[in-house]
Amino acid sequence: MSESFCEVLIVGGGPAGLSAALVLARARRQVVVCDGGQPRNAPSHGVHGYLTRDGILPGEFIDSARREVLAYGVTLRTGRVVSLAGVSSHFTARLDSGDSISARRVLIATGVVDRIPSLAGIESLYGRSVHHCPYCDGWEWRDRALAVYGKGRFAAGLALLLKAWSADVVWCSDGRAGIDAARRAELERHGIAIREQRIDRLVGRDGMLERIVFAAYDGVAAESLARDAMFFSTGHRQSSDLAKHLGCGIDSTGGVRRDRHQRTTVAGVYVAGDSDRDAQFVVVAAAEGAKAAVTIHGDLMKEQAAQRTTVTSA
Repeated sequence: MSESFCEVLIVGGGPAGLSAALVLARARRQVVVCDGGQPRNAPSHGVHGYLTRDGILPGEFIDSARREVLAYGVTLRTGRVVSLAGVSSHFTARLDSGDSISARRVLIATGVVDRIPSLAGIESLYGRSVHHCPYCDGWEWRDRALAVYGKGRFAAGLALLLKAWSADVVWCSDGRAGIDAARRAELERHGIAIREQRIDRLVGRDGMLERIVFAAYDGVAAESLARDAMFFSTGHRQSSDLAKHLGCGIDSTGGVRRDRHQRTTVAGVYVAGDSDRDAQFVVVAAAEGAKAAVTIHGDLMKEQAAQRTTVTSA
């Protein structure tokens, strides 16, 4: 086990964390990035909506970003931060390896974990033909036969949203849809059928969805629906409770509260990327990381100036 010190500890080595590391390193800050190695978009066939990077594989994107920050002297640590404690300019993180890192500032960029539907057959399809974000993957399935999975108003909203990409959208709620008559009428006006039968399994080949098989019930034989792709609306959760355990404010959606400069409600702790529940795109996460870095550097500059003033006065 070892102990080390840095000015800024970044928890999470995705687009937000590495973007912050790049800006801070160029501002000559000592930066350590800890990453558990489980990126949210690992199954995806490509990053989209990011100028000059559209279509790049998530792994290639991260490898390139790591090379860039390493060139500026950033320390990359592989491992999960299992505990984080401290106040103001004195924080200590402990890794799953038993090592500890002390830092004056902490940026939490751990992101979220999608609640992937518990459907038989989905494992080989997720990231290839089963997705959660139409802005990320809708273009690849334009004008194809699409399905929406989920319940309630958010799933209904996703079904309506997908009409921008295809005229053929069916909502498969896997049980009661959980919407009122007015919402049903709206979906009907837009030509969106609702299938409330229980789903038995998804069937596909080589990562490509072919059909949704519904379970038999009350003497009705099992039937299937041909679909090319599915988008689900089952929510997500924070991938780490570190912010909560530090006492950071959490909003009604489960996101970490922050101001427009990425500061949380705990002094010295910042957040960037999907953890704050803003628009969840790689390009937005990278931008938030850069913005957080500017704020962190500025706050450290003010702290150092105050310390010099105190020493001079003494």
